[in-house]
Amino acid sequence: MPKFHTASIRAVALVGHGGAGKTTLAETLLLRAGAIPAAGSVEKGNTVCDFDVQEKSAGHSLQSALVNFAWEDVHVHLIDTPGYPDFAGQAMAALAGVDTAVAVINAQTGIELMTERMMRAAGARGLARMIVVNKIDADNVDLAGLMADIRERFGPACKFLDLPSPDHKQVVEVLEHDSGDADIDTIAHAHRELIDQLVEEDESLMERYLEDGKDPTAGELHAPFEKALREGHLIPVLFTSAKTGAGIDELLHVLATLAPNPGEANVPPFFKDGAEFQREADATKHVLAHVFKVIVDPYMGKVGVFRVHQGTIRKDSQLFVGDGKKPFKVGHLYQLQGKDYVEVDELLPGDLGAIAKVEEIEFDAVLHDSHDEDHIHLKPLEFPKPMQGLAVETQRKGDEQRLFDILRKLEMEDPCFRMERHPTTHETVIFGLGEMHLRYKQEKMATQYKLELTTKPPQIPYRETITKPAEGHCRHKKQSGGAGQFGEVYLKIEPLERGAGFEFVDQVKGGVIPGVFMPAVEKGVLQALEGGVVAGFPVEDLRVIVYDGKTHPVDGKEVAFVMAGKKAAIAAIQAASAVVLEPIVNIEVHVHEENMGDVAGDLSSRRGHVTGTTPRGPGRVAVVGEVPLAEINDYASRLKSMTGGRGSYNIEFARYAQVPPPVQQKLASSFKLAEDEE
Repeated sequence: MPKFHTASIRAVALVGHGGAGKTTLAETLLLRAGAIPAAGSVEKGNTVCDFDVQEKSAGHSLQSALVNFAWEDVHVHLIDTPGYPDFAGQAMAALAGVDTAVAVINAQTGIELMTERMMRAAGARGLARMIVVNKIDADNVDLAGLMADIRERFGPACKFLDLPSPDHKQVVEVLEHDSGDADIDTIAHAHRELIDQLVEEDESLMERYLEDGKDPTAGELHAPFEKALREGHLIPVLFTSAKTGAGIDELLHVLATLAPNPGEANVPPFFKDGAEFQREADATKHVLAHVFKVIVDPYMGKVGVFRVHQGTIRKDSQLFVGDGKKPFKVGHLYQLQGKDYVEVDELLPGDLGAIAKVEEIEFDAVLHDSHDEDHIHLKPLEFPKPMQGLAVETQRKGDEQRLFDILRKLEMEDPCFRMERHPTTHETVIFGLGEMHLRYKQEKMATQYKLELTTKPPQIPYRETITKPAEGHCRHKKQSGGAGQFGEVYLKIEPLERGAGFEFVDQVKGGVIPGVFMPAVEKGVLQALEGGVVAGFPVEDLRVIVYDGKTHPVDGKEVAFVMAGKKAAIAAIQAASAVVLEPIVNIEVHVHEENMGDVAGDLSSRRGHVTGTTPRGPGRVAVVGEVPLAEINDYASRLKSMTGGRGSYNIEFARYAQVPPPVQQKLASSFKLAEDEE
């Protein structure tokens, strides 16, 4: 591959809902650019981007995949992202590695859930956004209706950059053409709309345009086009058929000539010690790179995939990871081409690359080459909170440690997968974004790691909190022949706003509780909060203030203050009208119109609240609302029964809310019964 410079680099992510044809589009772009000798197909399982065994079996992407190619003297880094909501973590993370997000829409099914979600996320990130309507060669497509929906959802900034011919076998570019035949709109009207939008970005250009009535040249329009993209004033719409190749050359030309390079693009700010600063896409400055993907490869080990934002990374460079004080040497430097690791000598600002076998690398870490550049982080992405849980245990005794090691590897790779060990039930629970997400994690553990598990529904992650201030006191005194134990604690508690967590305040005066024992008091308080008081669930959103106490010159001991702190906290919580909170999730259910009433009625019967419905393509609708997580443990099977297997749903954490009194009473009774049996 020829040598490129930063101004000739483009970084692009293909985003959108599953089934839009992103992987096939990536394959066609690679073929047309000469990066591969022949195109594979998703059906045959031989595409460059869907190389994982599970992806080949599933017939859709499960993780993001990186490829690159050259076109018109430009080096394009392309990330193909998964499109189903259960794998949104991989798609969202890819946004941190690119300057442009291209939302791919299936011309037959229209705008779907992940298309809207990724367009919102890319806009919030300040990325340039484009829309590609794919599969224009399919039967019974209503492109005019789809374009009206695009503009209704994403605004009037959506302008045609090309238009399909009447037979949908090719497309006509509208920036440099002002006449010709096309579907949906006339070339002349689309051309005029686009020019009018662009000249508004440059006052002097607009004045000349209004005076002489002549279109600006393509060169004159480049800067306004880039500015309009950067500021969200323009979202170009293009049309393709990845299957026939229609619109592919036009899309490649747009990426090469109009998509922003790293020096033109908006970049979320870096922060150092809380202060914001902007990187410079300058190859001569010190290195700043951001890890947006981690791979645990059976042959390469731990691989960090990153975007270079500043400076040049070369083989044998000395780099630091985040706040780490010990540098590592870059032994091998790679660019990824699907599953292949292609070794390179250097990476410039804007490049995407990878380093293997560096254990310190973690997701969202910043790589740098200066002792003075620690405490740096990039503006973090906002990920959906994994709420779908599954309790797991190994089938064979002795595999417990292996289970934890494997789950930690899966957590490294996926920002929306996490593991919890419940301190009271002793359950190991894995959390993901949906049943499909967790099913594929189980399959990966079984096939790649040869670990067989048994599963069951987990306990709901209830929480406890207090509703009013209260005080607690405990004198712990124990004498057993020799040295005794003595510690006395007075404390008060106050409720905090929901989500604030826990605060511990030391207001002791005069040394009545020596400072050396205050960590023991806090430890005891935390033990009380972790174990729960009302129903055995963690207590949160409160402030604990220790204001008095006593010690003993001989018997004052750490263990005594741990016990005194714990019992004083329990007494205070019991007096503070504690309540149990349950997680409430936002739910979006996609069904055919004839099933809408059944779905809405079922959610209402499960203590849910339907907030609205939204059309989702021909004959389909999304039912949107809130529902307690406890009510949807078996929702997949219920939805399958109601819709004949034609429905799908997505949940996302919304908030914690107080459970109804009968539910709290039932939970409290179960907790007391379990305590009595111990």
